[in-house]
Amino acid sequence: MRKRARVIYNPTSGRELLKQKLVDILNIFEQAGFETSAFATTPEPDSAKNEANRAGRDGFDLVVAAGGDGTINEVVNGLAPLKKRPKMAIIPAGTTNDYARALHIPREDPVEAAKVVLKNQTIRMDIGEAGDNYFINIAAGGLLTELTYDVPSDLKTIFGYLAYLVKGAELLPRIKPIDMDIKYDDGEFKGKASMFFLALTNSVGGFEQIVPDAALDDGKFTLIIVKTSNLVEIMHLASKVINGGKHINDPRIIYKKTKKVVAKPIMNRMQINLDGEYGGDAPMKFVNLKQHIETFANLDDIPNKAYTDESEELINVEKNFIENVDKLPDNDTDDNN
Repeated sequence: MRKRARVIYNPTSGRELLKQKLVDILNIFEQAGFETSAFATTPEPDSAKNEANRAGRDGFDLVVAAGGDGTINEVVNGLAPLKKRPKMAIIPAGTTNDYARALHIPREDPVEAAKVVLKNQTIRMDIGEAGDNYFINIAAGGLLTELTYDVPSDLKTIFGYLAYLVKGAELLPRIKPIDMDIKYDDGEFKGKASMFFLALTNSVGGFEQIVPDAALDDGKFTLIIVKTSNLVEIMHLASKVINGGKHINDPRIIYKKTKKVVAKPIMNRMQINLDGEYGGDAPMKFVNLKQHIETFANLDDIPNKAYTDESEELINVEKNFIENVDKLPDNDTDDNN
């Protein structure tokens, strides 16, 4: 029997580029030996999730998530609970496309992204379980939660990664620490922190140096807790991230590898962000599901093909950010500034 593939695509992603290129995309998967059909997501809640779950239960061999990181997250949430899971492929068409960055999949041309399946290279990817939900890239509480919620969707579409830098700079002055209790495999943090997050890949919000030593299939999260809420100190940490991932040994950071995490607030409410969307309130338990979904990826180490080169505009923004932070004082006495 011929193998079957189901392409689940968001028709509004990437300025509707997916819809325009759909015939070519389907043809690529046909070339790869799959009898291929397509499903356009709708505005109804869990549209992509429900279709992915149905396709998996119906015995499809491959489910293709075509859209932004939100669409990919939904597809993973549909597949993850199944005992027998189909393989997955992704075609990025969103703002930051963190998952595509991690898998070295072209992010500017959906047809080129589809062609990754022709190489027949896969990796068994870790995913995160958070309560009744699953995530593919990050779970977070604190600053990152505010940042991703507060960047308007139209701003993301037009400016992409630059929107996060600009909006993040606006948000920094109103960061307040949260009393939190974070238990992990070999320790516990209990105290004030501006944010924590768990990462599954090396790409978080377009930054590829936040987790410079990330492994995609080792069964462990990278836990980062930012203990300071001082504006100047956070700016210095951000500069270290951009400037080669030099933040991981900073004393204002807890940087750990762990299979499980339990996060809870000590006093105030703490919202949890899963892959950029609201995922419920803490307390919450996070478990790494090792090598849970087999995913097509570009495993060849060819950087020019794996990643889209950064634009000159973005390079200049990052350069100017580092230069301006270097001019700031080393410390600021107001921790809640």
